[in-house]
Amino acid sequence: MKSNYKVSKTIKVALLFLCITHYASSQVNDENQIKRIYETALSQGKSYDWLNYLSNQIGGRLSGSVQAQQAINYTKSELDSLGLDRVWLQPVMVPKWVRGTPEFAYFETTPGVTTNVPVCALGGSVATPLQGIKAEVIEVQSIDDLATYGEAKLKGKIVFFNRPMNATEINTFSAYSNCVDQRYSGAKEAGAYGAVGVIVRSMNLRLDDYPHTGSMSYGDLAVNDRIPAAAISTNAADLLSTALKLNPEIKFYFKQNCKQFTDVESYNVIGEIKGSTYPEEIMIVGGHLDSWDLGDGSHDDGAGCVQSMEVLNLFKKIGYRPKRTIRVVLFMNEENGLRGGNKYAEEAKGKNEKHVFALESDAGGFSPRGFSFDASDANFTQIKSWENLFEPYLIHMFVRGSSGADIGPLKGDNIVLAGLRPDSQRYFDHHHAENDTFEHVNKRELELGAATMASLVYLFDQYGIVNPK
Repeated sequence: MKSNYKVSKTIKVALLFLCITHYASSQVNDENQIKRIYETALSQGKSYDWLNYLSNQIGGRLSGSVQAQQAINYTKSELDSLGLDRVWLQPVMVPKWVRGTPEFAYFETTPGVTTNVPVCALGGSVATPLQGIKAEVIEVQSIDDLATYGEAKLKGKIVFFNRPMNATEINTFSAYSNCVDQRYSGAKEAGAYGAVGVIVRSMNLRLDDYPHTGSMSYGDLAVNDRIPAAAISTNAADLLSTALKLNPEIKFYFKQNCKQFTDVESYNVIGEIKGSTYPEEIMIVGGHLDSWDLGDGSHDDGAGCVQSMEVLNLFKKIGYRPKRTIRVVLFMNEENGLRGGNKYAEEAKGKNEKHVFALESDAGGFSPRGFSFDASDANFTQIKSWENLFEPYLIHMFVRGSSGADIGPLKGDNIVLAGLRPDSQRYFDHHHAENDTFEHVNKRELELGAATMASLVYLFDQYGIVNPK
């Protein structure tokens, strides 16, 4: 018995030693592979040059526009040049909204005494009458405030939603989420009380003269019942608010010429490297190719698109052949419809494709800080075990939370969704505004983000996901 016990104990010790040795070997291999990814991204990457072309040769890429189609053609051509196993376009019908001639606005303190202020039409808004709209202004802080005034005080007026983003929120996306309802639904709700127009404070933590556009919705309101909606810059919002305190009877004038057309055909751009071991398991990385039209969409979301393309480029550069199929998906129409994300998920479901992981970059090209994950407890435990691999690159944030709008429709029990989380403190200075332009993207920060994404994709490819029992 003692002899058998000694043999059994020896076997256990040997197995433990083998496990420790295997783990240490895997750890070293992962460290080396991730180091190669970062070094290649910083020395041989293409993301910055791709973004330069998207931003400065094509510009803003509003869904349904000529520029959006140019971006589709360009990114497909660049993916073709990488030597991927397959590149294709996925048709999707998208809305076509056109801003028209530049907007114009002022407020009038006394007859003939006016102050011009910068505004821009919200995406999806109807136009004003040809002569514009001029009316008294009612300032409110929220949609709920409308009920305290009622139709008697709001009918025939312009409603001014002036709730700012909360500057005390460290997570700027939380600050945005907590006040964006006034932009999205303000016109619909104010119109129900007889208001003739809506002006909304820009979703921006900084005081500046840039109005920030963004999507808005009338719900199922008939076209004839819709009222025009515009964003006003933060500086002008403060000025208007102060003027109203001194003289509540001042009048506001604005004119905009936007128009909604019928839907048009556009495309998601997709490229893939076929998996060598588990080709049926699909992992995607992506961003949205469309942008608003005021700037050139460098941070939102040109950066995410070129970083996603870079993931596959980096794997080709270092000669890494993934076990699982890896796709880059450049989604169309995130900004004003999410048609691309919904279409991709719909076709994936129709083909019974097995998606196991999806990563989106849609928070700007700033320094990467980590990721947020929509994942099961078991998968999140595995993810947390990789934290030490990212510490040398100052990536420290691995948290549970939302991933990305375009990959959200893929959500299910057998998939991990992730979102790249760059430093967000400057993001809303540029979000949906004229100053979302190429010169505000730092080359090194953009490349670090791409390398961080590629490293996470590599780890999921190596170890897969933990399936629910």
